[in-house]
Amino acid sequence: MPLDFQELPKPGVVSIIIPCHNSKRFLAETLESAFAQSYPHTEIIAIDDGSTDGTAELIRSYTDRLRAEFGPNRGVSAARNRGTVLARGEFIQYLDADDMLTRDAIARRVAALQHSGVDVAYSDWERLVEIQPSQFKLGQQVVRRIEDVHPNLQIALITSFWAPPAAITYRRSIVEKIGGWKEWLPIIQDARFLQDAGLVGGRFIYVPGVGGRYREHLGASLSRRSDTAFVSDVFRNACDLQNLFESRGGTSAEQRQALAQIYDYVARSLFFHDKLAFRDCIARLYDVEPGFRPSWPKAARFVSAVFGFKVAGILLAAFDDLRKISRHSVQKPSAL
Repeated sequence: MPLDFQELPKPGVVSIIIPCHNSKRFLAETLESAFAQSYPHTEIIAIDDGSTDGTAELIRSYTDRLRAEFGPNRGVSAARNRGTVLARGEFIQYLDADDMLTRDAIARRVAALQHSGVDVAYSDWERLVEIQPSQFKLGQQVVRRIEDVHPNLQIALITSFWAPPAAITYRRSIVEKIGGWKEWLPIIQDARFLQDAGLVGGRFIYVPGVGGRYREHLGASLSRRSDTAFVSDVFRNACDLQNLFESRGGTSAEQRQALAQIYDYVARSLFFHDKLAFRDCIARLYDVEPGFRPSWPKAARFVSAVFGFKVAGILLAAFDDLRKISRHSVQKPSAL
């Protein structure tokens, strides 16, 4: 559903939209990075998404410096959508409540947008890595251009290019074309919003230099690689992208190859966690790329080649159950 903007955009103004849920520990630092921008024409919009840790009270202490709205917990995408509706700026800057902007980030990206006339400006960014609870150190600096991933913008965005919201500034007109954040994607909504900017024809410009700082919390990298919910989100998004491509007249060879790579990645996790979704994923994989050679476990490839994918799903589920039983039945030798 398209967003219903309440006001006409104010030329040159950047709306910084910060969704907040139980983010009291980091929010003050995030807000200060927004207040400290060298670009003079900003409005800051904080949307409290049903916080219970004192975040709402912290936001109220800044009400002379920002616009705020408070509501029940509906998720980060719903909070961003609400903030976008309230936005009055010609440009939109989304900022997670635990991330930060560098001082000249908005000034440099807006200058690039105004000079080029394109829709999206993105910059380099750096990680803040949590080494102990609430203790962070400066981590890797990520310097990456979209064309380094793939010459086709849309393919780069749906495969492996990603940057946090703090590193990206949007022209309001492209946000209107996108029509809102996907509230049905609880985990990878930021990746999909960036993908949508490309899918609706948005033009991008790279602005060198670090423009955002992204907090990487303890355990986050491991959970992203192994968490079933994350993988399920990736799968749902790929299915939706495939349906979108097909509704536009069919998938191109590049799109089919990209989707096959995503389904292959997803299958490796679903094989051990969700057999029904695994079979659906494999069916989609070979629908888009019949000759694809998967990278998931050798046992799965062998059984699938011999018995076919429908039978393989049943056999592999039984194999996995047997593997679990066998593992739990092994007794550790007693200490001597």
